[in-house]
Amino acid sequence: MDWNQMTQRGSLPMTEVSTTLLVQMGANAVLCCPALPMTKALYVSWVIAPRGQPPCRISYRVDTKEINETNCMGRRITWASTPDQRPDLQIDAVALGHEGLYSCEIATLQGNFLRRHDLHVLVPPAVTLLPGENRTAVCEAIAGKPAAQIFWSPDGNHITKQESHSNGTVTVRSTYHWEQNNVSAVFCFVFHPTGNQTLSIELNQVTGVTSTLRSLLIILYVKLSLLGIILLIVGSAFFQKRNYFRK
Repeated sequence: MDWNQMTQRGSLPMTEVSTTLLVQMGANAVLCCPALPMTKALYVSWVIAPRGQPPCRISYRVDTKEINETNCMGRRITWASTPDQRPDLQIDAVALGHEGLYSCEIATLQGNFLRRHDLHVLVPPAVTLLPGENRTAVCEAIAGKPAAQIFWSPDGNHITKQESHSNGTVTVRSTYHWEQNNVSAVFCFVFHPTGNQTLSIELNQVTGVTSTLRSLLIILYVKLSLLGIILLIVGSAFFQKRNYFRK
């Protein structure tokens, strides 16, 4: 029996397993084949179909130990170990371009076994919180994937908008306004699968002009107080000296 006859799907049963794999950008990822001992395998084939890119193929024939690659060079995709021991794949420093479908098929005399991975890349957003005017603040979760969620404390009105980018990331911008005059600080809560963040800003940073005027008035008050003390000391010395000469 030749190789093509052994691997014809019409004559062999197919067992399939599908999974969704979430990996943070920059991390290394290992994609597993069906859990079979390599002593039963005849042939291992990886078909890689990144979204928006040409597919590539990596295969290993057990009896001849022959490895073939088609269109996979330069993608940072390698065997996790030697394929005769462990035919899993490893992606070094996962990037957005690695998103897509990864299928490992192992052919045996008893049938073919297929495992598919739907790889999604998570991108942590850059988070900022900036003061605005008239009791407002702006919280941004920049270029995250998927889009982050933003919540505020204390309760107040907020408008949240999203901006999608060509690479699949999303910037979320939330403008918050509170009515109370006695609020000492506001908090921005950013929720994302790569990790949650909490940012805060003090009221005197947000009130802007009011805070500046208050600071100027305090400085002016201190200076006037010092000037009054100096004048009092000089005046007291002057009158003492005048009384001395009268005597």
